[in-house]
Amino acid sequence: MNGYTPGKDAYLKRLRRIEGQIRGIAKMVEDDTYCIDVITQVSAATKALQAVALGLLDEHLAHCVTAAAAEGGEVAEQKVAEASAAIARLVRS
Repeated sequence: MNGYTPGKDAYLKRLRRIEGQIRGIAKMVEDDTYCIDVITQVSAATKALQAVALGLLDEHLAHCVTAAAAEGGEVAEQKVAEASAAIARLVRS
């Protein structure tokens, strides 16, 4: 079971809303909407995706990394390295 499984429905609901936002942005481009308005919507969608990513990361740390840390050894080291790499990817994006 993944750390986010208990909140899976909420994540899916948020992702569907973001999907709708993206479709809305595509429609704005099709309709030649003013560029700043499109950029504003892209920024909002980006922030929404980042919020999902941060929630998933929090769940990963609370569930997967904590369980691996309790187990110790190489598994713990791998999970911490994996989480660190994910954090680095989020910071760069």
